[in-house]
Amino acid sequence: MTITKIQAIQSLAPKAEVVVGAGGVVTWHNLNGETQPTEEQITAEINRLETQYTNDKYKRDRAISYPSIQDQLDMQYWDKKNGTTTWVDAVAKVKSDNPKP
Repeated sequence: MTITKIQAIQSLAPKAEVVVGAGGVVTWHNLNGETQPTEEQITAEINRLETQYTNDKYKRDRAISYPSIQDQLDMQYWDKKNGTTTWVDAVAKVKSDNPKP
């Protein structure tokens, strides 16, 4: 994912009203009490957000790999009833398939 200039500005100055036009030119309409970030701060924020997005890939992968909450609750019920470890095994597999960096 590529973080846009507007996303970085919104992260740095969430209450400010801005428009990013052609060529990345920023027009500030209302700062709403926010401090206007410099171009260097905006670039640094883009880099920080891109790094964060990359580092959180395992979280996104896990989220789509886990069984639904309904299925997990059903697994837990039957594990308790039958003395099995179906739920623990399913969660452990998702975690091992998508390890933290």
